[in-house]
Amino acid sequence: MISKVLIANRGEIALRVILACKELGLKTVAVHSEADRDSLHVRYADDDVCIGPALSRQSYLNISSIIAAAEITGADAIHPGYGFLSENAAFAEIVNECQLVFIGPTPEAIRLMGDKAKARETAKNAGVPIIPGSDGPVRTAGEARDVARSIGYPVILKAAAGGGGRGMRICSNDEDLENAYETARSEAERAFGVGDVYLEKYLQRPRHIEIQVFGDTRGRIVSLGERECSIQRRHQKLIEESPSPAIDEPTRKQMGEAAIKLCQSVGYVNAGTIEFLFQDGEFYFMEMNTRIQVEHPVTEEVTGFDMVKEQIRVADGEPLSMPNGDFRLRGHAMEFRINAEDPVTFAPNPGKIREFHPPGGPGVRVDTAAYRDYVIPPHYDSLIAKLIIRSSSRLETIARAKRALEQFIIEGVKTSIPLHRAILDDERFVRGDFSTRFMESFER
Repeated sequence: MISKVLIANRGEIALRVILACKELGLKTVAVHSEADRDSLHVRYADDDVCIGPALSRQSYLNISSIIAAAEITGADAIHPGYGFLSENAAFAEIVNECQLVFIGPTPEAIRLMGDKAKARETAKNAGVPIIPGSDGPVRTAGEARDVARSIGYPVILKAAAGGGGRGMRICSNDEDLENAYETARSEAERAFGVGDVYLEKYLQRPRHIEIQVFGDTRGRIVSLGERECSIQRRHQKLIEESPSPAIDEPTRKQMGEAAIKLCQSVGYVNAGTIEFLFQDGEFYFMEMNTRIQVEHPVTEEVTGFDMVKEQIRVADGEPLSMPNGDFRLRGHAMEFRINAEDPVTFAPNPGKIREFHPPGGPGVRVDTAAYRDYVIPPHYDSLIAKLIIRSSSRLETIARAKRALEQFIIEGVKTSIPLHRAILDDERFVRGDFSTRFMESFER
């Protein structure tokens, strides 16, 4: 039985896991870099261990230091959160080899689904719709050109081990492809240590729809509906919502069944997300995230399930608490990522928060590790808080979100709050008429 959980992460997700553990009666261990000594997750944990300097590679990515922290504090499980080592199969293997419980999927599933080319092949073999493209990595520019000509331009090159837009290049003709191929390979090699790239047909105006899945050690897998993630900039999500204004009940069921089918084919356990592109009534597998997502609160709000507590229970060998059979999403929820960045240039803006007053009221939730006088370090992601809004309908949720964003006071650093308020005033967003290219034509 799990009794003490070490959280191998920082910020709001580390605090989120600690709070879930407290409700389950479990002890917690916070690890932190020298830059995070004054973080809330350190204050709220039962034990804390400094694991290195500010740089991630010397602290939050230092596997030996994290394992040592677990051993000296008597932790028997590790929750990786999101980012950092959360999708590192070698880390999950080492955790298991040290007789600790890894709160997440198996190393085999992480490794298989973390390689985008292999994940695409796995989805294809499982009968899940995929975007036309190469069968695995393309080894030469000539091979990429042949595939592109067979499926038709435009196409997109993607890093096989990538994410976050790195190693991606959109190509409209042979010349574009010739010029982009080596650049994409070099960028993928620098970012991920693997230079493999594969090629897909580029959809002009798709929506980014993801399905939340959960599996237990008894072989049961469920779908918890979709999240609309199309409002994004440079492949980084800004606003997520559930349900999607573009997905009807039959399509939701089809996408859920496809996601479950893929998970069954790899024996998936714990929380995961299957990401699809959706256009003209058709959906196509894009990739799988083998971890809890930043936007998991959106699903929590429309399903009533605590995703993090469920992760811990499943890792402890308990069956899923979700009921058998279909269930309907309740109401509507949106999440707004409040980042410490310039709302116009998007440049990071770390520094000291002089005033911090989060909004409240019905249907308003704020997940954050920030507070007045907290200093946002320049070494990590710029996320300050996640504002999650829930109401009975999409229009009511938008109205409530406008009110909450007006009430959200953060002084001392620039934030993305003005950007979110402007997006909510855009008629296309209000109508639900948008794609992943929304921000390209967005005017403030």
